[in-house]
Amino acid sequence: MKIEKFYDQAYAWVFRNGPGFVIGLLVLFIGLWLINLLLKWWQGHMQKKEIDATIKPFLQSLVGVALRVLLILAVMQIMGLQLTLFTALVGAFGVAAGLALSGTLQNFASGVLILLLKPFAVGDNIIAQGLEGSVTSIQIFYTIVKTFDNRIVILPNSKLSNEVIINTSREGTRRLDIELKFANNIDFNEVKAVINSSVDKSKNILETPDRRIGIAGLDPDGYRVGVNVWVHAHGFQDTKLALQENMLQDIKAAGIKIPGL
Repeated sequence: MKIEKFYDQAYAWVFRNGPGFVIGLLVLFIGLWLINLLLKWWQGHMQKKEIDATIKPFLQSLVGVALRVLLILAVMQIMGLQLTLFTALVGAFGVAAGLALSGTLQNFASGVLILLLKPFAVGDNIIAQGLEGSVTSIQIFYTIVKTFDNRIVILPNSKLSNEVIINTSREGTRRLDIELKFANNIDFNEVKAVINSSVDKSKNILETPDRRIGIAGLDPDGYRVGVNVWVHAHGFQDTKLALQENMLQDIKAAGIKIPGL
């Protein structure tokens, strides 16, 4: 009799709640499909509107999460699940999750601040956490940096918002500093003329601000010549290598000896 009663109750429960569960599952699958279509349309819309590339991934993720949460709540309502119970469970787990995910929440808050304050943007070259590279993506919780030796580094946003960041490309130009040492018996004016010639024939050297070539320091066994030229921020290292190569070749061709070489 107990088994028959159990079957009767189970049958009644399925008959009463089954259609709601089936409809809820259908709404869930169809809703996820529609959300994916909507997110693709939203991505294309942002590209047409030329929205800042830095904030695109954040908006995409935010819209996707919000739509999926609303869909789940709607499906629960269709299935007849009590939202009051769900709210209580969320509240209970929320406290525990908040403690366990304090670092993650800090990364989220830091990501929002980075997107709003924009200390750097996608495509900028930055120095952070002892690494130098180009920012390829700014996500809600982390930032992806591609180093110049082709490594992908994932940095938590909390590290970037609370520590020093050097943005080497924000201004568009950088000053390139090179220092060379010569013996006291070598005429500085001859050295300066050779260096000027090397700078003139080097590519990507900007005409303004003006270059500076002068005595950077005096030592007992010689003097140091400082060279300051302005170059484009992107391609800084390539320009530096090319200029140093030209200077070395021209100095040797002029018969000027560099100590230690």
